[in-house]
Amino acid sequence: MPTHSISKNINTCTLCAQQFAETATQHRPRPVTWFQPSASILIAGQAPGQRVHDSGKPFTDPSGDRLRDWLGLTDAEFYNKDRIAIVPMAFCFPGYDAKGSDLPPPKICAQTWHPRVLTELTNIKLTILVGAYAQKYHLGLGHRKSVTDTVADWKSYAPGCFPLPHPSWRNTGWIRKNPWFETELIPVLRRTVRSLIDDTT
Repeated sequence: MPTHSISKNINTCTLCAQQFAETATQHRPRPVTWFQPSASILIAGQAPGQRVHDSGKPFTDPSGDRLRDWLGLTDAEFYNKDRIAIVPMAFCFPGYDAKGSDLPPPKICAQTWHPRVLTELTNIKLTILVGAYAQKYHLGLGHRKSVTDTVADWKSYAPGCFPLPHPSWRNTGWIRKNPWFETELIPVLRRTVRSLIDDTT
């Protein structure tokens, strides 16, 4: 199935309509897709937040600002579909629970769409796994390590894959407690990303 057909099918998906209607936000599905077969970098995240649900564009929030800083990319570079594919574990905003916390990405989304999308992305040279859900999915069912342990073990996955914590402001304390993340991992990540972004072949 051509990539444009997959995107169209995802964009009209309503599998989780009833589930979303029962959340505190009572919202409708609004899948956010961002990928082309030419992309060489895959960013696998968690799920869109409320701001991304409203904008229809991935990472248009403070988490996106921090992620772009980690990657060393401008907005224009980050949103270049020819270079970067953004495929979260759920394409829709899952909503909030009664306490205002993010609900987890519905498993049915990845189960339904990811095999089809990833089959189309044949040029991926670098996979960036943002957060626990993406890491468990892409690193295999047997992956039971915490995010901290997985990210600390980043050299075992590099240079083809980099596990990252979620760039949410909630993880600012984690970053401070783990200074090696910014002094050791981030410079290598930026060089790897830059080499692919600047590659014109």
